[in-house]
Amino acid sequence: MLQGGFSSVLKSQDLAAFREEVVAFTRQLGFQTVSATVVIDHMLGEAEFITVDNTPQAWKDTFANRTNWRRDPVMQHCKRQSVPIIWNQLTYEREGLGDMWEEQALFGYRTGIALALHLPEGRHFFMGIDRDRPVPSDAGELTRIVADLQLFAVFAQDAALRILAPASRDPDTPSLTPRELETLRWTMEGKTAWEVGRVLGITERTVALHVNNATHKLGCVNKHQAVLKALKMGLIR
Repeated sequence: MLQGGFSSVLKSQDLAAFREEVVAFTRQLGFQTVSATVVIDHMLGEAEFITVDNTPQAWKDTFANRTNWRRDPVMQHCKRQSVPIIWNQLTYEREGLGDMWEEQALFGYRTGIALALHLPEGRHFFMGIDRDRPVPSDAGELTRIVADLQLFAVFAQDAALRILAPASRDPDTPSLTPRELETLRWTMEGKTAWEVGRVLGITERTVALHVNNATHKLGCVNKHQAVLKALKMGLIR
């Protein structure tokens, strides 16, 4: 476990220091490129994206194109789920996007690991590390890398929100946990508690508990009213 990287990123005081820590940690894990993105949902208008990365200059314009993000299967996975994804060429070919993979592979994006942390108040943190060769075939080593990345992301998102998006939340805004917000998002999509449980890997009873807690915190009488209020407050999108 790379303890130094975890504590060091928390000490970052500005954008340059944060970027340096994120890139250094990525290379310690054996990957070349990284992107760390804070996403802030807004009740009106488009979500705000703030990215720190070391994308090759020749690939920057394509990488920054939000239209491509809407097609990219890795980004779509992270948008909908909290579990990490280990991706490669097959990930894109299964979605009929082999040409997208071939284009990015020219710049070193052949395989990688990505994850998302969905936070309260409509904030999200995405982190992806990439390289030009396959991930380790040894299951134990790969599990360690994923675990280290997950833990680092928790520390990195704290620093990223402090540096890139200083808190401006109204103190009267209810503080919902990430799980409570996730269950409300999936409820908004029309899924039952059983279906939400399957998506999040938790029991139907636990889903109901999260929804009930969120409903109570929002001062609502049922889950539908809670979803509507959370949307109006910009807590979910």
